[in-house]
Amino acid sequence: MSETLIRIKNLTKRYDNVTPLCGVNLDIHKGDIIAVIGPSGTGKSTLIRMINRMETPTDGSIMFDGEDITAPGCRIDLVRRKIGMIFQSFNLFSHLTVIENIMAAPVSLLHLGRQEAYQQAMTLLKSVGLQSKALNYPSQLSGGQQQRIAIVRALAMKPEILLFDEPTSALDPTMVGEVESVIGRVAREGVTMMIVTHSMDFARKISNRVLYLDEGGVYEEGSPEQIFENPRREKTRQFIRRLKVLNIFIDSHDVDLLGCNTTIEEFCAKNDIVGSTRGALISLFEEVCVVTLLPRLSEPRIKVTVEYGRDGILTAAFDYNGDRFDVRESDDDISLAIIKSHSARMEYSYKDGDAMPNHLSIFL
Repeated sequence: MSETLIRIKNLTKRYDNVTPLCGVNLDIHKGDIIAVIGPSGTGKSTLIRMINRMETPTDGSIMFDGEDITAPGCRIDLVRRKIGMIFQSFNLFSHLTVIENIMAAPVSLLHLGRQEAYQQAMTLLKSVGLQSKALNYPSQLSGGQQQRIAIVRALAMKPEILLFDEPTSALDPTMVGEVESVIGRVAREGVTMMIVTHSMDFARKISNRVLYLDEGGVYEEGSPEQIFENPRREKTRQFIRRLKVLNIFIDSHDVDLLGCNTTIEEFCAKNDIVGSTRGALISLFEEVCVVTLLPRLSEPRIKVTVEYGRDGILTAAFDYNGDRFDVRESDDDISLAIIKSHSARMEYSYKDGDAMPNHLSIFL
């Protein structure tokens, strides 16, 4: 078995009105890549912030390299030199250039010579394809580039563990892949990591252990295959099932199109559905619901169900009221051409007597 790097015992965090974590026990081994998943408010970020002592535990202990870092008198500043923390919002120093951001901590805290720190920083920048940005300021970079710099800055301290708090949640969807690629490369180098993420496909691909947090602690733990394919406990099963299915219901001509598109974007981001497919899904929603169906229905009832299957096939199903009408027979040639361009296959059926008797399935 791998050597234990961190041992957490009976860890509890209470706030005035809520106790997100109560009695957590967990061992983190050297080389582990742990994905932390679960509903909002279940203490995922609180857990990693306590490991970095950015939050003070109410009860319990955290042993790091054999030292109780929750004990009175512990030099937290020294402990944090061994723990890299990457946040949602990058937290780069805006008044420093990229190279200065990376060099600052090794020079001031590790007393590395400036030339050595510079050479190390340039090597790290090259490894993430950003050596040409060394003299730029953070404001001159994209969000994805800033997050890659934040990872490099943490790596410059040669940490024993990297903690990621939703590292891609603040990024434009087009930039998520570049950051996940860098994290994957670092993982392959054997760096111990703990990653709080809502990106389930990323969690599955990168981790060797998955923690599902609920009911104040680690509700279920297992390999990625076990958690995502065969979860043992009911709340884990419900969570995984919800992630794979998106439902949108329309019962008015006054559709919040922006809100619906945002909901679809969030669903795609959580399941790592790539940009072209994501765009196709949004386009299908608009063309089928807004352009084709709504003008035909005086009192619309439309249910859209998007399902991302284990086989990677994305299906958009449209159930709607009214007389028998197959969208494939629409006389709007332009809209129909757009729908067909995004569809690998379409199936239509009609079930008389149902509240929404028309059913159209589109396979992307």
